[in-house]
Amino acid sequence: MRANFRMQRLFVESPLHTGARHEATREQFNYLVNVLRFDEGSSLLVFNGRDGEWRAELSMHSRKQAVLTALEQTRPQPLPSDLVYLFAPLKVGRLDYLVQKAVEMGAGVLQPVMTQHVQGKIASLDRVRANVVEAAEQCGVLGIPAVEAPRKLEDLLASWPRDRRIIFCDEGNESQNPLPILNGISERRLALLIGPEGGFSEAERTLLRSLDFVTAIPLGPRILRADTAAVAAMAVIQASIGDWR
Repeated sequence: MRANFRMQRLFVESPLHTGARHEATREQFNYLVNVLRFDEGSSLLVFNGRDGEWRAELSMHSRKQAVLTALEQTRPQPLPSDLVYLFAPLKVGRLDYLVQKAVEMGAGVLQPVMTQHVQGKIASLDRVRANVVEAAEQCGVLGIPAVEAPRKLEDLLASWPRDRRIIFCDEGNESQNPLPILNGISERRLALLIGPEGGFSEAERTLLRSLDFVTAIPLGPRILRADTAAVAAMAVIQASIGDWR
């Protein structure tokens, strides 16, 4: 069932079922009442990442208090995405973009990875999670990806589950076409690793290429920025061996 983009969507933490009531937070109240100019009886869509999407009605209990009542489910909760997105943090503005696009493209887990040439950092996991929620609200996504604390690349690889294949984008790959490589992958539990703006170090590339649960792919003949490479890689993976098939 397709998302209804004509109605406003709002993420809530509360359980959702027929008659469920959610008291709007101060930020939600300000957005709904003062920004969108919603009033008594206005309808919107709410979701919590667990119980699907629901049409809800706004009721004003006071000048500073509003309650959302779930009336009917408009879309059931889909199965969660199993794609793990591993990324070296970028500088703030581009990091926000990268996170938002990962949500839109179907990442199930966002795992920041600290590499030798990383130029950005995760100053606040709460900010990352807020970007995840905002992207889900805007794009009709019902599943909210988990956001993990940053880990060093070497530590991550040392404890990595061997039944989940990591696909990493390697600008030094001899080929230019990722499709033959991707079509040869039989595993269905996957992770995508995007390096930093300065690329992986030679030591990191050597380590990654030495592991039997890691596959390197190219992304064509052009040099892509890290945030562009992330979107391109997600698209080609989802189209060839992911959930677009």
